[in-house]
Amino acid sequence: MKKRYLDFKVDTLTSSIENVRTGEVFETEIMRVLDEHALRKGTFGWAFDWVTEWDHPNREVYALFKKGAYSEYHGLVSCTDKGDHIFMDLLENAPSNKGRAKLYSGVAANLVAFLCKKSLENGYRGVVAFEPKTKLIEHYEKMLGAQRFAPNKMFINTKEAYALIHQYFPDFFHDRL
Repeated sequence: MKKRYLDFKVDTLTSSIENVRTGEVFETEIMRVLDEHALRKGTFGWAFDWVTEWDHPNREVYALFKKGAYSEYHGLVSCTDKGDHIFMDLLENAPSNKGRAKLYSGVAANLVAFLCKKSLENGYRGVVAFEPKTKLIEHYEKMLGAQRFAPNKMFINTKEAYALIHQYFPDFFHDRL
């Protein structure tokens, strides 16, 4: 199997997703994708084969939606539970959320924050690891607070995970008090 390095751009840290033209902010929901047919239909024109990703035996695929609008994926992420951290296998913004003509900002960071939250819920202190493309390492250090632990391997540690979770899921900590 060909090695894939993550190549997503965190455009901005928002409180959710934000329409880049109007500035309007929309609440989001992230749900596990359980339907291969819906995934196949919903990812036509995407860069990655998400059905193959979904079919991988140890991976879970999650989709980001505008709250209440479940017919359109705004981004997808796949991950593997490694027993002491979450590994982010793949992340992609919808084609409509890429490039200069993108519709929404904040999609990628929202999905990364979700994985940090999942890691924390699983008892892994929020730690998420991933393998980025070399050209984006500095970007992930700056935008996500990610740290290198090998030439092409990075992780988001507890402090940075808490910051991302607080940014995108502010009620998460409040609900635990």
